[in-house]
Amino acid sequence: MATSYGAANTAVYKDPMIQFHSFNGLKPCHVAPVHRGINGFSVSSANPSVIRAVSTPVKPETAVEPKRSKVEIIKEQSNYIRYPLNEELLTETPNINEFATQLIKFHGSYQQTNRDERRTKSYSFMLRTKNPCGKVSSRLYLVMDDLADEFGIGTLRLTTRQTFQLHGVLKKDLRTVMSTIIRNMGSTLGACGDLNRNVLAPAGPFASKDYLFAQETAENIAALLTPQSGFYYDMWVDGERVMSAEPPEVVRARNDNSHGTNFPDSPEPIYGAQFLPRKFKIAVTVPGDNSVDILTNDIGVVVVSDDDGEPQGFNIYVGGGMGRTHRLETTFPRLAEPLGYVPKDDILYAIKAIVVTQRENGRRDDRKYSRMKYLISSWGIEKFRSVVEQYYGKKFEPFRELPEWEFKSYLGWHEQGNGYLFCGLHVDNGRVKGDMKKTLRDIIEKYNLNVRITPNQNLILCDIRRAWKHPITTALAQGGLLPPQYVDPLNLTAMACPALPLCPLATTEAERGIPDILKRVRALFDKVGLKHSESIVIRVTGCPNGCARPYMAELGFVGDGPNSYQIWLGGTPNQSSLARCFMNKVKVQDLEKVLEPLLYYWQQKRQAKESFGDFTTRMGFEKLQELVDKWEGPVETSSRFNLELFADRETYEAMDELAKLENKTAHQLAMELVCNYVAAQQNGKSE
Repeated sequence: MATSYGAANTAVYKDPMIQFHSFNGLKPCHVAPVHRGINGFSVSSANPSVIRAVSTPVKPETAVEPKRSKVEIIKEQSNYIRYPLNEELLTETPNINEFATQLIKFHGSYQQTNRDERRTKSYSFMLRTKNPCGKVSSRLYLVMDDLADEFGIGTLRLTTRQTFQLHGVLKKDLRTVMSTIIRNMGSTLGACGDLNRNVLAPAGPFASKDYLFAQETAENIAALLTPQSGFYYDMWVDGERVMSAEPPEVVRARNDNSHGTNFPDSPEPIYGAQFLPRKFKIAVTVPGDNSVDILTNDIGVVVVSDDDGEPQGFNIYVGGGMGRTHRLETTFPRLAEPLGYVPKDDILYAIKAIVVTQRENGRRDDRKYSRMKYLISSWGIEKFRSVVEQYYGKKFEPFRELPEWEFKSYLGWHEQGNGYLFCGLHVDNGRVKGDMKKTLRDIIEKYNLNVRITPNQNLILCDIRRAWKHPITTALAQGGLLPPQYVDPLNLTAMACPALPLCPLATTEAERGIPDILKRVRALFDKVGLKHSESIVIRVTGCPNGCARPYMAELGFVGDGPNSYQIWLGGTPNQSSLARCFMNKVKVQDLEKVLEPLLYYWQQKRQAKESFGDFTTRMGFEKLQELVDKWEGPVETSSRFNLELFADRETYEAMDELAKLENKTAHQLAMELVCNYVAAQQNGKSE
C-alpha cells in the first residue's frame, strides 16, 4: 500500500466560480517563501536537501502531479477555509453546497438532515465545541443550555471526546449561535475537519501534580495545534479574536522552524493551506488511568513522574484509530504503539514533529487511508520514528515502564485533594434532556459550579463545598441523576453514538437502540444466572466509523445495515485490547440467539475473575461459533430473579409485570422506587 499520494482518480469540477490549479505536493518548509495568489497562498519550490515525503519524494515541476481527493482540492482553493462557505451562509436556502459542507467542518459543524422525514429534506446543523480536558465553565455550560432550548432540539449531547454537541441549529441561526459561544469563552474551532480535534485528558479534577500536569499539557497541545489564520473569527465575529493569552512555551514551539517543520510567513505555519490529510486525535493521561482510551488516538501522551511525584517527561504512543469501512479489509481499527520517551520541556516539539510527519506523508488521494495509523502500518514503527526524529531534531529515549491500565469512570463523590469535592454523574449515552437537564442547570447556576465532560459521555460537577453535598445529592436524585450504585452496571460503561435520525453515515440505530439492547442483555444475565453486580463493556455505533469506540468493547455492535449489526468480541474492561469481528449481519431481533450461549458459557466456563472479553479471546472464535450453532438453551435453574432485591418469586414477578409496562427490567424499576423513596425521606429531614 502506498503511503503518500496514491492512485485515486482526480475529480473534475464544473463550478465556474472555482478554478483548480495544479498541485505539486507539499514542499519542505523552512526554506519555502510564500506568495499570495488570487485564491489564497501557494508554496514555492524548495531546497531539495530538506526531508520530504519519504515514501513519495517531491517531483520536479514537469512530473505528473500527485493525485488527490476532492476534499484536498476544496481545501486548497478555499483561501484558508473561507470560500465558498462565506458566500453560502448569505444565501436564503436552508442548506449549503457541497464545497461549503466540507469547509464548515473545520469551524466545528456538520450539515445534517432528519432521516426520519422521508418525503422532504429538513436541513439543520450540528455544532461541536472544543473543550480541552473536557473543561467547561459554569458560564459556558449555562449558555450552551440556553442555546439548546432556543436554537437546538432542547437537548445537549456529551461526546466521547469530552465536548458538547448541539443538534438542530438552522442555517439562519448559525452566526448567532457561533458568536454567542465565542463571546462566552467557548469555541467550536477545529472540533471537526482535517486537523487536530479536541485533546483529551482525565476529567477527574484532582489537585495532584501528575493530573494537573497532564491537563496543562493537554491544553498546551490544543493551543499549539489551533489554526492561526483567523478564518473562524472572520466568519462568525467579524474578525474579532476572543481568546486568552497563550503560554510563551506554546508560542515558541509553534514558531520554531529549526528542523524544517513550518511554512514561513504563512498564516498557518504548521498546517499550511492543505491542513492535514484527515482528522487527528490526541489524548494525555497519567500512568494507570485509561479513562481516555489512550490507545485509540493518533498520539497518546503519558506523564512520567519521579519517586517524589514530580513530572519528568512523557511516554508517547502513536498510530491508534478506530474508523474502518465494511467489507474492505485494508481498512481496520488499530491500537497505538510505543514511539519513545521525551523530557517534559520537549513535548510540544515532539508532538509537532509527529504532526508534520503525517502532514507531509499521509495519503491525500484516498481518504479511507489518510489517517496516520495507515502510514505507520505501511512504514513500520522504526521508519516512522526515524522520520519523526529528523523533524524533532533528537532521538527518542527508551519508553519508560508503565503500570497496567485501569478504566476510571469518576462516578460518585470524590475528594479533589484541595478541600473541595467533585461528583461524577452518569448520563445515559451523554444525552442531557428533560428533568435531568433542568436539574443540572439549577444546580450549576445556584452553586456556580464548573463542570467537566468525561470521555465516557458523563458529567462531573467540580469544586463543591462539603456543606453543599447533601442538598446537591437530594436535588440530583429528584432529577433522576442517581448515584452509581443505583444504576445498572451495564449502563455505567455502555456508550453509543447518536446515529439515526441525524447522522448521514448511520445505517441503523445506536443511541435510540441501545436502551433496548441493554435491557435485553440484562434479561439474559438473569436467565443464565449471572449476578446483577457483574457487567461487560458494551458499545454501539450505527456505522463502522467507530465514534463510540466499539472496537475496544468486550461486546461491540457495529451497524452494517438496517436493523443489523456486526458483533465484535474480545476487548477488555480496561480498554487495552482490540476486539475482533465475530459475526456479520445479525438482525436486531436475533441478538439473543448469539448472546445467550456466549453469556451462558462465560458464566459456566470462565476462570477466576476472567472478564467476558478475556473469556471470548481464550475460547477462540471457532469454538464460540460452534457453541452458538449448537445452542438449545440453558439448563433450567431454580432461581431467575435477583436475590439482592427480591426475597421471593412472587414479588419479583409482580415487579417484572409492572416494569414491562414502562419498558424496563424489574431491577431497574425497583431501584428507581428505592431511590425515590430515599430522596423523599432525605428531603423531608432537610425541611
